[in-house]
Amino acid sequence: MFIRSRERKYLFIEKEPNRFGRFFFALSLVTVFFAGFLQVAEAEELEVEKEELKFGFIKLTDVAPLVIAYEKGYFEDEGLYVTLEAQANWKVLLDRVIDGELDGAHMLAGQPLGATIGIGTKADVVTAFSMDLNGNGITVSNDIWQQMKKNIPHKDGKPVHPIKADALKPVVDSYRAKGKPFNMGMVFPVSTHNYELRYWLAAGGIHPGYYSDTDVTGFTQADALLSVTPPPQMPATLEAGTIYGYCVGEPWNQQAVFKGIGVPVVTDYEIWKNNPEKVFGVSKAWADKNPKTHLAVVKALIRAAIWLDANDDKNRPEAVRYLSKPAYVGADYDVIANSMTGTFEYEKGDKRPLPDFNVFFRYYATFPYYSDAIWYLTQMRRWGQINEAKPDQWFHDVAKRVYKPDIYLQAAQMLIDEGKAKKVDFPFGSDGYRDPQTHFIDNIVYNGRKPNDYLKKFPIGLKGKDVVKGNKVISSAAGEANTKANTVAVND
Repeated sequence: MFIRSRERKYLFIEKEPNRFGRFFFALSLVTVFFAGFLQVAEAEELEVEKEELKFGFIKLTDVAPLVIAYEKGYFEDEGLYVTLEAQANWKVLLDRVIDGELDGAHMLAGQPLGATIGIGTKADVVTAFSMDLNGNGITVSNDIWQQMKKNIPHKDGKPVHPIKADALKPVVDSYRAKGKPFNMGMVFPVSTHNYELRYWLAAGGIHPGYYSDTDVTGFTQADALLSVTPPPQMPATLEAGTIYGYCVGEPWNQQAVFKGIGVPVVTDYEIWKNNPEKVFGVSKAWADKNPKTHLAVVKALIRAAIWLDANDDKNRPEAVRYLSKPAYVGADYDVIANSMTGTFEYEKGDKRPLPDFNVFFRYYATFPYYSDAIWYLTQMRRWGQINEAKPDQWFHDVAKRVYKPDIYLQAAQMLIDEGKAKKVDFPFGSDGYRDPQTHFIDNIVYNGRKPNDYLKKFPIGLKGKDVVKGNKVISSAAGEANTKANTVAVND
C-alpha cells in the first residue's frame, strides 16, 4: 500500500462582494503568489537532482518521522514529491533499496552495516539520519508468563521492573530437560530486536546461540531458538503457539495485551536506556548521485522529528491518528497510543508511565553516532555473524563508511539558518562518539572507542580470537595454547 504526495495546496476565494473585497482578493492572490515563489525558491536553493521519490517502510510506529514529514508537508517544502510504500518484510525492503526500486527506506539500524560488510547481502548502504530511540519490547505468551511470574519479586501486588531473563531461565531449563525446543521470534538477523533479545537472554544466563559459516540460523549451542517472523505477524504466531515469546517494535507488543494473548515483560529502554533503533537508509550509489536530494530529505526528517517531540510530546495524539491509518501501521488508535503517548502496559491493567519509550528528537536522537554503529558491530561479532577477530580500527572504519554525521549536520545548519531549528538541539563539535554508556540491564559499561575491550566483558559471547567451527567455539585461550605448543614443537 502507498500514499503519494504530488500537488501543493492553495487558498481559493470564490468571489469578492465589493471593491474592498476585490482589493483584498487581489492582495491575497499576490500574497499567495509570492509565498509560493519564496517557498519554491527556498527549496530550489539545493537544486535537488531528483524530485519524485519512493520510500519504503515496515508497519511500525517508529516510521513516524517519514509519515509526519509527508503529512505535514515537510517533503514538499524541500521540493520533493514523495510516495510512501509499505513493504512485506525487511529483506524485501533492503533488496529494493539496493536494486534502486526504492530511493530510501525506514531501516533496521543493523541493515546498512550488515549489508556493507556482507552479512546476507553485500552492498554499500549508508545512513545520515537515526529515526528514533527505544520503542521495542519483549513479549511472552500467557502460559510462559504464569511460569515466569513466580520467579519475579512483587511489590504492592505487582511485578518489580525491570524483569530480567533470570526469571525465564528456569522455564527454559525445564523445556530443555524435556527435550522441547524453546522457540522465540525476532524480526531479522541483523535487527535491533535480535541483538536486544540475545542481550537480555544472555544477561540472564540463557544462551541465544551462535551463527557461523555453516549455521545461518544462529542455533549453535542455543538454549533458546530465535527465528525470523515479520513484525505484524508476531501476535498471530504467538497465539498459534509456534513461538513462546518475541522481541518486536510497537504496536505489536501492545497488540498482544489488547488481544489477551501475551504479556510484554521488558522494554528495550530497560535493556539499554535510550538505545538507537531505526535509521533512514539509502544506497551509497544513490547518495553519491543525489547529494542535494539526500540533504533535502534529511532536512524534512529532522523537522518531523522536532515536531514529534515538541512541547513535551503534545503532538503525539495527532501523530497516532496518522499512524493508525491502514496505509501506515493500520492498528487501532488505542493500541498505538498505549505506548506512543508516554505510557506502556505490561500485564493487562498494569499500565505504567514511560515517557521516553518513544523518543524521536530529544537526547540527540536523530544524530548518526559512530558509537551507535559500533555497538551493532560488536553484537554481530559477539554472536558469530562476524566469525573472526577484528582490530578496533576495523570497527571504527566500518562505522565511518556507513554513518554520515557530516551530512546530518549540514542539513541541521540549513534548518537553523532558515529559522526552523535551534543550534542548541544538535551536537555540533561532536567527534561522533557518545560518552561511555552505563544504563544496561546487566550494568556492563559500553565504550564505543574500545569495542574489543567491551566484548571481553561478557561471560557469554565470542571475544578476542574466538571462532565458531561446526558446533564448537575455538576459544582465544585454546588458540593461544595451540600456538605455544606449535612453537615449542618447532623449537624442539
